[in-house]
Amino acid sequence: MNLNNLSPYIRVAWDNFIEPPFHISERVIFDYELLYVKDGEIKVTVEDKVYYGIPGDIFLFKPLQPHAIYLLNNKRLHQPHIHFDLYYQSDSPQVKISFKPLKAIMEEEKQWFREDVTPLMEDPLPNHIRLNKPVVIEKLIYDIIFEMERKFPYYETSAKGLFVQLWVQLLRENHWKNNAHLLSKWELLDRIKNYMSHQTEHEITLDELSKFANLNKYYLCKLFKKAFNITPIQYHVAVRLEKAKQMIQFTNLSLSVIAEKTGFQSIHAFSRAFRKLEGVSPSFYRKRVT
Repeated sequence: MNLNNLSPYIRVAWDNFIEPPFHISERVIFDYELLYVKDGEIKVTVEDKVYYGIPGDIFLFKPLQPHAIYLLNNKRLHQPHIHFDLYYQSDSPQVKISFKPLKAIMEEEKQWFREDVTPLMEDPLPNHIRLNKPVVIEKLIYDIIFEMERKFPYYETSAKGLFVQLWVQLLRENHWKNNAHLLSKWELLDRIKNYMSHQTEHEITLDELSKFANLNKYYLCKLFKKAFNITPIQYHVAVRLEKAKQMIQFTNLSLSVIAEKTGFQSIHAFSRAFRKLEGVSPSFYRKRVT
């Protein structure tokens, strides 16, 4: 799932209340739904699993996924929720909200089922997330609801942008939950990245980083790669090449001088690294951007 191509379509965004003893019997939906528990307690069944939701929890229901919602303890449910497509399709505006079980879906309606692309994600979002920062998620949901209700000029584009922020925040919540050890080290990892970003004039070694971070270099490398999907040395090469690209574009310095100023041992080493990252030689890049 390429997040760079994410182009959500917000079908509806509602701030609803459900009074006991009402419940939502098992149904399937054509699209995705995010349901935020603002107040109340619920039991949710998704396929063969049972979840219990409390204020601050969020549920993700996926296309064709049977689910039901039951109120608990005779409490009213306050449930801001959003129905959406992750990728806009030509029929997105025509697709309806489903409140029916699969057996009641008419044959002509079955074409509306979206393809569930969440299994293609690096860390697929689960059906139930107990949020660490519900205030951030809640605000984004209500901002989307506001846009969809008021319908000011360009509201759909605004809601789309807010939804991308919401989706990223959910991905981060899930990532931290799955990698709790990274969360405790995040401030240190950020300092390491910042340190490398300001050391563009020479090659950094793992020994140097280990001394700076006061961590075993092998543990540091493993931790960094888990957090950013790249080794510290690879990250530092990319930082230096980004600096080199700026020099190529905005100065008249020779490529040899740029290679020296960004810590490469020779113009040949610089050219190899540049081509590997950019797919073109430094000289070709200079002709293209100047």
